[in-house]
Amino acid sequence: MQVKKLKKPLYYSLNNLYNKHMPNFEYENKISGMICGVDEVGRGPWAGPVLSCAVILKDNDLPTSIKEILDDSKKLTDKKRLALFEPLKQHCHYCIATASVDEIDELNILQASLLSMKRAIEGLNKMLENKISHALIDGNQKVNISIPQTTIVKGDSISFSIASASVIAKVSRDLMMSELAKQHPHYSWERNAGYGTLDHKKGIENYGICQHHRKSFAPIKKSMQNNQK
Repeated sequence: MQVKKLKKPLYYSLNNLYNKHMPNFEYENKISGMICGVDEVGRGPWAGPVLSCAVILKDNDLPTSIKEILDDSKKLTDKKRLALFEPLKQHCHYCIATASVDEIDELNILQASLLSMKRAIEGLNKMLENKISHALIDGNQKVNISIPQTTIVKGDSISFSIASASVIAKVSRDLMMSELAKQHPHYSWERNAGYGTLDHKKGIENYGICQHHRKSFAPIKKSMQNNQK
């Protein structure tokens, strides 16, 4: 029986497959000028603002030590996100912006998320004297900005700029919720970041809601209705 030879070594094939599933500079390299990556975090939690980050990588590059780890923040452990947080900030220009709980309740979570993205992009553009030429947006929803933009579904797994924004946004919001937890210790926000975990649910059952809860979200609405009975 003849055994067919592989056209390319196995290690090449595996490495190529790995690289396809890691962020890269493919989108950034297609576009000239100053390009920012944008991502948001905090659509799902029952409490706290939604937060977005816009990032422009200095020299359109990153050290190898960062590129080897960097990915969609949801795929990284807390330890890896924290390890990337400060180095990433040193290698990029960035702006963080939020949409408040009141804005989430008034607009809905999608529109509030897009508003926080708009604020982050416009804030960064102002910092850089209106030099941003293009924005790479995570997801499939366009943002109301005058700058040309490209939406990329799962962009935080594809573009280094968006992945950087994803990590900075995630860690920043987690730190913000940890600070709010000091004022409202009953909900364990330092551990759950406002998501609907069992300890958060128990905190609401025992102590009710506070001003940082999203009253338009079904579990919070239900809690308010139960308290009125």
